[in-house]
Amino acid sequence: MPSRYPGAVTQDWEPVVLHKTKPKSQDLRDPKAVNAALRSGLAVQTVKKFDAGSNKKGKSTAVPVINTKKLEEETEPAAMDRVKAEVRLAIQKARLEKKMSQADLAKQINERTQVVQEYENGKAVPNQAVLAKMEKVLGVKLRGKHVK
Repeated sequence: MPSRYPGAVTQDWEPVVLHKTKPKSQDLRDPKAVNAALRSGLAVQTVKKFDAGSNKKGKSTAVPVINTKKLEEETEPAAMDRVKAEVRLAIQKARLEKKMSQADLAKQINERTQVVQEYENGKAVPNQAVLAKMEKVLGVKLRGKHVK
């Protein structure tokens, strides 16, 4: 029977060193591991992180505490103006006089039906371009004194 290994068979007598895996950082922070290291006399390094885990400032800081909600309310614009009642009624009245549905008006001004619905329900924020298109199709003045 032929040998699997061509040539002389030798043994390797070099020492093999097995290394332990490094402990993970999570394991090092474990209170049990810290206590075991302290008991065995190893050096343990502890670091206190500044304001770790909270967004509350200590009383000793010189920087004044800023209420983020108050700051956001100050910087954000107030609620947007909605379509006034006179404009809503003028749109509805003119549309009904021309015997148009909301969908017909929307199609003629190249907008979605939902836009016309929002204008007639008073939920829309007035857009001068849309109002101009409605004025042109309906033949009624919608901008000026009614909308700011």
